[in-house]
Amino acid sequence: MFDKIREDIYSVFDRDPAARGVMEIFFCYPGLHAVWFYRIAHWFWTHELYFLGRFTSHLGRFFTGIEIHPGAQIGKKFFIDHGMGVVIGETAEIGDNVTIYHGVTLGGVTWDKVKRHPTVEDNVVIGSGSKVLGPFTVGKGAKIGSNSVVVKEVPPNATVVGIPGRVVMQQDTKVVEEEQRPDLEHGKLPDPEAKAISCLFDQIRALEKKVAELSAHSGEKKAKPVVKKAVKRSTSTRKPAAKSGASVTSSRKKEKTEA
Repeated sequence: MFDKIREDIYSVFDRDPAARGVMEIFFCYPGLHAVWFYRIAHWFWTHELYFLGRFTSHLGRFFTGIEIHPGAQIGKKFFIDHGMGVVIGETAEIGDNVTIYHGVTLGGVTWDKVKRHPTVEDNVVIGSGSKVLGPFTVGKGAKIGSNSVVVKEVPPNATVVGIPGRVVMQQDTKVVEEEQRPDLEHGKLPDPEAKAISCLFDQIRALEKKVAELSAHSGEKKAKPVVKKAVKRSTSTRKPAAKSGASVTSSRKKEKTEA
Protein backbone atom coordinates (compact mmCIF):
# COMPACT_ATOMS: atom_id res chain seq x y z
CA MET A 1 0.00 0.00 0.00
CA PHE A 2 2.75 2.43 0.90
CA ASP A 3 4.52 1.66 -2.36
CA LYS A 4 1.39 2.70 -4.28
CA ILE A 5 1.14 5.92 -2.24
CA ARG A 6 4.77 6.72 -3.01
CA GLU A 7 4.20 5.91 -6.67
CA ASP A 8 1.16 8.21 -6.81
CA ILE A 9 3.06 11.07 -5.19
CA TYR A 10 6.01 10.86 -7.57
CA SER A 11 3.70 10.65 -10.56
CA VAL A 12 2.50 14.12 -9.56
CA PHE A 13 6.10 15.38 -9.66
CA ASP A 14 6.42 14.02 -13.19
CA ARG A 15 3.31 15.78 -14.51
CA ASP A 16 2.84 18.96 -12.52
CA PRO A 17 5.65 21.55 -12.58
CA ALA A 18 3.88 23.47 -9.80
CA ALA A 19 4.55 20.67 -7.29
CA ARG A 20 7.33 21.72 -4.92
CA GLY A 21 7.43 19.09 -2.20
CA VAL A 22 6.06 15.83 -0.86
CA MET A 23 4.16 17.50 1.99
CA GLU A 24 2.46 19.90 -0.41
CA ILE A 25 1.36 17.04 -2.65
CA PHE A 26 0.24 14.89 0.26
CA PHE A 27 -2.00 17.55 1.81
CA CYS A 28 -2.97 19.89 -1.03
CA TYR A 29 -3.77 17.77 -4.09
CA PRO A 30 -7.46 16.76 -4.19
CA GLY A 31 -6.90 14.65 -7.31
CA LEU A 32 -4.49 12.49 -5.35
CA HIS A 33 -6.87 12.27 -2.38
CA ALA A 34 -9.68 11.18 -4.72
CA VAL A 35 -7.53 8.34 -6.05
CA TRP A 36 -6.79 7.18 -2.50
CA PHE A 37 -10.47 7.31 -1.56
CA TYR A 38 -11.17 5.30 -4.71
CA ARG A 39 -8.63 2.60 -3.85
CA ILE A 40 -10.27 2.04 -0.45
CA ALA A 41 -13.77 2.09 -1.95
CA HIS A 42 -12.70 -0.28 -4.72
CA TRP A 43 -11.38 -2.76 -2.16
CA PHE A 44 -14.75 -2.76 -0.43
CA TRP A 45 -16.51 -3.15 -3.78
CA THR A 46 -14.42 -6.12 -4.93
CA HIS A 47 -15.10 -7.83 -1.59
CA GLU A 48 -18.86 -7.37 -2.11
CA LEU A 49 -19.15 -4.72 0.60
CA TYR A 50 -21.10 -2.52 -1.77
CA PHE A 51 -22.56 -0.08 0.74
CA LEU A 52 -19.17 0.64 2.31
CA GLY A 53 -17.71 1.07 -1.16
CA ARG A 54 -20.38 3.57 -2.20
CA PHE A 55 -20.21 5.38 1.14
CA THR A 56 -16.42 5.74 0.92
CA SER A 57 -16.78 6.98 -2.64
CA HIS A 58 -19.37 9.48 -1.44
CA LEU A 59 -17.00 10.75 1.23
CA GLY A 60 -14.31 11.19 -1.40
CA ARG A 61 -16.73 13.19 -3.55
CA PHE A 62 -17.66 15.36 -0.55
CA PHE A 63 -14.04 16.19 0.32
CA THR A 64 -12.55 16.48 -3.19
CA GLY A 65 -15.37 17.31 -5.62
CA ILE A 66 -14.35 14.25 -7.68
CA GLU A 67 -16.72 11.34 -8.14
CA ILE A 68 -15.18 7.95 -8.95
CA HIS A 69 -17.45 4.93 -8.81
CA PRO A 70 -15.88 2.14 -6.73
CA GLY A 71 -16.61 -0.34 -9.51
CA ALA A 72 -14.32 1.43 -11.99
CA GLN A 73 -10.96 -0.12 -12.81
CA ILE A 74 -7.96 2.24 -12.65
CA GLY A 75 -4.32 1.44 -13.34
CA LYS A 76 -1.06 2.78 -11.96
CA LYS A 77 0.07 6.43 -11.85
CA PHE A 78 -3.37 7.84 -12.55
CA PHE A 79 -3.28 11.62 -12.11
CA ILE A 80 -6.21 14.05 -11.87
CA ASP A 81 -4.99 17.64 -12.11
CA HIS A 82 -7.13 20.22 -10.26
CA GLY A 83 -9.93 17.68 -10.31
CA MET A 84 -13.13 19.54 -9.48
CA GLY A 85 -16.11 18.15 -11.38
CA VAL A 86 -14.51 14.92 -12.60
CA VAL A 87 -16.96 12.00 -12.94
CA ILE A 88 -15.87 8.40 -13.67
CA GLY A 89 -18.59 5.79 -14.13
CA GLU A 90 -18.94 2.25 -12.83
CA THR A 91 -17.76 0.29 -15.88
CA ALA A 92 -14.98 2.68 -16.89
CA GLU A 93 -11.52 1.17 -17.33
CA ILE A 94 -8.41 3.34 -17.13
CA GLY A 95 -4.88 2.19 -17.96
CA ASP A 96 -1.51 3.30 -16.62
CA ASN A 97 -0.04 6.82 -16.74
CA VAL A 98 -3.36 8.43 -17.65
CA THR A 99 -3.83 12.15 -16.98
CA ILE A 100 -7.17 13.94 -16.87
CA TYR A 101 -8.07 17.51 -15.98
CA HIS A 102 -10.99 19.14 -14.18
CA GLY A 103 -14.50 18.78 -15.53
CA VAL A 104 -13.87 15.51 -17.38
CA THR A 105 -16.68 12.96 -17.57
CA LEU A 106 -16.23 9.29 -18.45
CA GLY A 107 -19.91 8.53 -18.83
CA GLY A 108 -22.37 6.06 -20.28
CA VAL A 109 -25.13 6.32 -22.87
CA THR A 110 -27.52 3.54 -21.78
CA TRP A 111 -29.48 2.49 -18.71
CA ASP A 112 -28.85 -1.21 -19.30
CA LYS A 113 -26.63 -3.01 -16.80
CA VAL A 114 -23.85 -3.68 -19.31
CA LYS A 115 -20.48 -2.21 -20.18
CA ARG A 116 -21.53 1.41 -20.81
CA HIS A 117 -18.46 3.53 -20.01
CA PRO A 118 -15.25 4.05 -22.01
CA THR A 119 -11.99 2.16 -21.81
CA VAL A 120 -9.02 4.54 -21.65
CA GLU A 121 -5.71 2.88 -22.48
CA ASP A 122 -2.20 3.81 -21.27
CA ASN A 123 -0.63 7.28 -21.58
CA VAL A 124 -3.84 9.08 -22.59
CA VAL A 125 -4.34 12.78 -21.82
CA ILE A 126 -7.90 14.14 -21.55
CA GLY A 127 -8.22 17.93 -21.49
CA SER A 128 -10.43 19.92 -19.12
CA GLY A 129 -14.18 19.84 -19.68
CA SER A 130 -14.10 16.90 -22.09
CA LYS A 131 -16.88 14.32 -22.16
CA VAL A 132 -16.09 10.76 -23.24
CA LEU A 133 -19.41 8.95 -23.54
CA GLY A 134 -19.98 5.32 -24.44
CA PRO A 135 -18.45 1.83 -24.25
CA PHE A 136 -15.61 2.33 -26.72
CA THR A 137 -11.82 2.47 -26.48
CA VAL A 138 -9.53 5.48 -26.39
CA GLY A 139 -6.25 4.15 -27.81
CA LYS A 140 -2.80 4.37 -26.27
CA GLY A 141 -1.10 7.76 -26.36
CA ALA A 142 -4.24 9.57 -27.57
CA LYS A 143 -4.97 13.19 -26.67
CA ILE A 144 -8.44 14.68 -26.30
CA GLY A 145 -8.68 18.46 -26.50
CA SER A 146 -10.47 20.56 -23.91
CA ASN A 147 -14.29 20.68 -24.06
CA SER A 148 -14.49 17.94 -26.69
CA VAL A 149 -17.40 15.50 -26.72
CA VAL A 150 -16.14 12.10 -27.82
CA VAL A 151 -18.78 9.50 -28.75
CA LYS A 152 -16.82 7.01 -30.86
CA GLU A 153 -13.56 5.08 -30.74
CA VAL A 154 -10.27 6.97 -30.77
CA PRO A 155 -7.26 5.34 -32.53
CA PRO A 156 -3.88 5.12 -30.76
CA ASN A 157 -1.68 8.25 -30.87
CA ALA A 158 -4.56 10.33 -32.27
CA THR A 159 -5.61 13.87 -31.36
CA VAL A 160 -9.34 14.52 -31.06
CA VAL A 161 -11.09 17.90 -30.84
CA GLY A 162 -14.55 19.32 -31.36
CA ILE A 163 -18.21 18.55 -30.76
CA PRO A 164 -18.68 15.79 -31.66
CA GLY A 165 -15.04 14.82 -31.36
CA ARG A 166 -13.16 14.06 -34.57
CA VAL A 167 -9.62 12.96 -35.25
CA VAL A 168 -7.58 15.89 -36.55
CA MET A 169 -4.12 14.36 -36.26
CA GLN A 170 -2.70 10.88 -35.95
CA GLN A 171 0.82 9.50 -35.86
CA ASP A 172 1.65 5.98 -37.01
CA THR A 173 4.58 5.58 -34.64
CA LYS A 174 4.22 5.19 -30.92
CA VAL A 175 5.20 8.53 -29.40
CA VAL A 176 4.99 7.64 -25.71
CA GLU A 177 6.67 4.61 -24.23
CA GLU A 178 5.66 3.04 -20.95
CA GLU A 179 8.75 4.24 -19.16
CA GLN A 180 8.33 7.83 -20.34
CA ARG A 181 6.00 10.48 -19.03
CA PRO A 182 2.81 11.19 -21.02
CA ASP A 183 2.81 13.96 -23.60
CA LEU A 184 1.00 16.83 -21.89
CA GLU A 185 1.16 19.22 -24.87
CA HIS A 186 -2.59 18.97 -25.34
CA GLY A 187 -2.79 22.74 -25.83
CA LYS A 188 -0.91 22.54 -29.15
CA LEU A 189 -3.82 21.22 -31.18
CA PRO A 190 -4.62 21.89 -34.83
CA ASP A 191 -7.60 24.09 -35.67
CA PRO A 192 -9.79 22.29 -38.24
CA GLU A 193 -12.13 25.27 -38.68
CA ALA A 194 -9.26 27.62 -39.52
CA LYS A 195 -7.86 25.04 -41.91
CA ALA A 196 -11.24 24.69 -43.66
CA ILE A 197 -11.58 28.47 -44.01
CA SER A 198 -8.06 28.69 -45.42
CA CYS A 199 -8.94 26.03 -48.00
CA LEU A 200 -12.03 28.01 -48.99
CA PHE A 201 -9.92 31.14 -49.51
CA ASP A 202 -7.51 29.17 -51.69
CA GLN A 203 -10.41 27.93 -53.82
CA ILE A 204 -11.80 31.46 -54.14
CA ARG A 205 -8.42 32.76 -55.33
CA ALA A 206 -8.18 29.93 -57.87
CA LEU A 207 -11.69 30.69 -59.15
CA GLU A 208 -10.93 34.41 -59.44
CA LYS A 209 -7.82 33.64 -61.47
CA LYS A 210 -9.81 31.32 -63.74
CA VAL A 211 -12.53 33.95 -64.26
CA ALA A 212 -9.90 36.58 -65.15
CA GLU A 213 -8.33 34.24 -67.71
CA LEU A 214 -11.72 33.41 -69.27
CA SER A 215 -12.74 37.08 -69.46
CA ALA A 216 -9.43 38.00 -71.11
CA HIS A 217 -9.82 35.16 -73.62
CA SER A 218 -13.41 36.16 -74.48
CA GLY A 219 -12.28 39.79 -74.92
CA GLU A 220 -9.76 38.74 -77.56
CA LYS A 221 -12.43 36.80 -79.45
CA LYS A 222 -14.78 39.80 -79.49
CA ALA A 223 -12.08 42.14 -80.86
CA LYS A 224 -11.54 40.08 -84.08
CA PRO A 225 -15.14 40.19 -85.53
CA VAL A 226 -15.14 44.00 -85.27
CA VAL A 227 -12.34 44.21 -87.87
CA LYS A 228 -14.16 41.84 -90.23
CA LYS A 229 -17.35 43.87 -90.02
CA ALA A 230 -15.43 47.02 -90.85
CA VAL A 231 -13.97 45.35 -93.92
CA LYS A 232 -17.39 44.15 -95.03
CA ARG A 233 -18.83 47.64 -94.65
CA SER A 234 -16.07 49.19 -96.79
CA THR A 235 -16.55 46.62 -99.55
CA SER A 236 -20.27 47.08 -99.43
CA THR A 237 -19.88 50.86 -99.91
CA ARG A 238 -17.62 50.37 -102.93
CA LYS A 239 -19.94 48.06 -104.86
CA PRO A 240 -22.74 50.55 -105.31
CA ALA A 241 -20.17 52.99 -106.75
CA ALA A 242 -19.20 50.42 -109.38
CA LYS A 243 -22.81 49.83 -110.24
CA SER A 244 -23.48 53.54 -110.64
CA GLY A 245 -20.48 53.87 -113.01
CA ALA A 246 -21.75 51.02 -115.20
CA SER A 247 -25.18 52.59 -115.39
CA VAL A 248 -23.65 55.93 -116.55
CA THR A 249 -21.72 54.25 -119.39
CA SER A 250 -24.80 52.30 -120.51
CA SER A 251 -26.87 55.48 -120.64
CA ARG A 252 -24.21 57.22 -122.75
CA LYS A 253 -24.26 54.32 -125.25
CA LYS A 254 -28.02 54.62 -125.58
CA GLU A 255 -27.71 58.36 -126.33
CA LYS A 256 -25.17 57.70 -129.12
CA THR A 257 -27.35 55.06 -130.81
CA GLU A 258 -30.34 57.38 -130.73
CA ALA A 259 -28.27 60.16 -132.31
